[in-house]
Amino acid sequence: MNTILQILPDQIRCLGVEVINFNDFFDLVIRFTINLIVNLLLVRWLYYSNAKRKDYLFTYLLIGTIVFLLCYLLANVKLQLGFALGLFAVFGILRYRTSQVPIKEMTYLFLVISVSVINALADKEVAIAHLVFSDSVIILITYGLEKLWLLKHESAKTIIYEKIDLIKPENYSQLIDDLQQRTGINKINRVEIGSINFLRDTCTLIIYYYETGPYINRANDQDKISKNDDDS
Repeated sequence: MNTILQILPDQIRCLGVEVINFNDFFDLVIRFTINLIVNLLLVRWLYYSNAKRKDYLFTYLLIGTIVFLLCYLLANVKLQLGFALGLFAVFGILRYRTSQVPIKEMTYLFLVISVSVINALADKEVAIAHLVFSDSVIILITYGLEKLWLLKHESAKTIIYEKIDLIKPENYSQLIDDLQQRTGINKINRVEIGSINFLRDTCTLIIYYYETGPYINRANDQDKISKNDDDS
C-alpha cells in the first residue's frame, strides 16, 4: 500500500488529492501581494486621502480582493475572457439601492475591478515585471489626475429654496451671500435656477462650489432649505 502522504519535488499530495503546488502557490502569493499593494495605493492613498469615505474604502478593498481570488482560482475553467467580461457587466452596473453612487466612486470601483482582473487573469507567460509596469502606469495616471491636475474638485448640490425674490438677476449677489451663509460653503462659484413653484413660493437651485475638505454626505445630494429653520 502506498504511503498516505506522498511528497513530490514541487507539490504535496494526500490520498490522491493535491494539497499544495508550490509553484502555483508562490505565483498566487506574488500576484496577490502586487494586487493588494496596488489597490491600497489607489484606494487608501489616492482616494481616501481626499474623500474620507470609510464605507467606500471598505467596499473597494473587499471587492478587489474577492474579484482577484475569484478570477485566479477559476482561471483554469478556460473561460477567462468571458468570465472577465461577465464580471465587468455585473459590477459595472452595480448600484447601491440606498443611494446613487457618484461617478468618481464608480470610476474607482472600475479601477479596482480592472486591476484585480488583470493581475489575476494575466497569462503565466506574462512576466511579473509586465504586471508591475501596468499597475504602475495606472497608479501614476490616477495620481496625476487626482493630485496634480485636478486639485480642485467642483461639486454640485441641489437645494429647494424659498426666497424666490432673490433669484432675480439684480439680486444675484444677495442670493450668493444668503446661500453661503445658510449652507456653510465658503465660496459658491455659480448658481443655476431650475423649476419654480409659485404656489409654494419655492424654486430648485443647483449650486456649484469647490471641495476643500472631506466629502460630507455626498451620497445625499438633495438638501432642502426650509422656510422655518427650526423645523429642519
